[in-house]
Amino acid sequence: MTNAIKLLKDRYLKNIKENPTIYVGIELEFPIVNCQGEATDINIAKNLLKRLIDQHSFEVEKFDRAGNPIQIKSKENEDRILFEVSYNTLEFAFEKAAKIQEVEERFTEYLSVIQSILGEDDHELQGKGIHPFWDKNDNSPVQSPRYEMLMQYLSMSKTLELKTLHSYPEYGAFICGNQIQLDVSKENFISVVNVFNQIEAAKAYLFANSEFPDSSWNTKIARDIFWEQSMHGILQENAGVNLKDFQNEDEFFSYLSKSAIFTAKRGNQDYYFFPIPAIDYLSHEKIKAYNLSGETVELTPKQEDFENHRSYQYQDLTTRGTVEFRSVCAQPFDRTFISAAFHLGILANLENVQKYLQEADFFKKEGRNYKQLRQKFSKKKISRSAATHVRNFANDLIQLAIVGLVARNNGEEFYLKNLIVKEKEE
Repeated sequence: MTNAIKLLKDRYLKNIKENPTIYVGIELEFPIVNCQGEATDINIAKNLLKRLIDQHSFEVEKFDRAGNPIQIKSKENEDRILFEVSYNTLEFAFEKAAKIQEVEERFTEYLSVIQSILGEDDHELQGKGIHPFWDKNDNSPVQSPRYEMLMQYLSMSKTLELKTLHSYPEYGAFICGNQIQLDVSKENFISVVNVFNQIEAAKAYLFANSEFPDSSWNTKIARDIFWEQSMHGILQENAGVNLKDFQNEDEFFSYLSKSAIFTAKRGNQDYYFFPIPAIDYLSHEKIKAYNLSGETVELTPKQEDFENHRSYQYQDLTTRGTVEFRSVCAQPFDRTFISAAFHLGILANLENVQKYLQEADFFKKEGRNYKQLRQKFSKKKISRSAATHVRNFANDLIQLAIVGLVARNNGEEFYLKNLIVKEKEE
């Protein structure tokens, strides 16, 4: 085992339990939108968090350099509300819950209060995967080192002559996702990653909500292109759909070792640099890096830098003993918790889903290139036969998810009752 793989295993396996209780961790991002069709007033956005602190049961956890709160925490639980990358996007990061309804109840309360506050200044949150007025907004990062570093890193693409990269390095300021984390065990995490990677085509078909009007991109999920054709995707193992099924833990970590390290801390300073595969990182004597002032320095790689490793795969093993599912766009408010229920149901019925996927007609007809399948079924138009294939595939998975949710006995199958796709909707 190489040192890099050992460090990655130490990082990602230390909190995985043998037989965990399944909790639901949900993170929701939404654009803050000016209802007049103009740029979001970031002063109104900043004032929102101040109002929530003054008038409701929140306290400040993080400030920006100007002293504005950028992350607040409920005094009653571990729920957090924060700005995500820019002041134009609001994120809800909920405390893990035993069932989805607990999260929905608190979200409904928060949303009512927030929409009321924003409405006083003709702003609102919207359930869209891309900010509708992204091109008018101030897309500068939140004034904190993490987001400033990330935005400067992504902007490195402007200096590269790579035709594979898009020209929107500021995309982190205006794309919004709907993410769920679910507990996994040492025994099943490989199966979980494989199963959900295999069904990305169905998820694209069911949850697409980020069409990008400023381009000729033939996709209803522009966020895939934003991620995969940016600095995050220069190493193809670093972002998006996994290219293969993993046979065992060693094969998974061998793949993960090809993902990127691109940032390091030295004292209080954040640095970023051209992405280096984790497997090669410690073999470099020196690395050319940049601080937030744009100054160039030489860094000596350290093992401790692996603590900053984070890949951007759509099935992402976290350091918390969970897998985070990252490929779903922000959804309309009336569909916000459907994708969480879908993921949870599939996990709860994992063994039967695995058996189904081994012999699924969908793969016999469409092949098993999971990355290409997601791209194909997120296109704006697909053929009638392809639509039939993916519709049947998605509906089979929904039924399997419903069985899993019924077995949990929490009433969560309610969320999937209207998800079955009818042929007339093609």
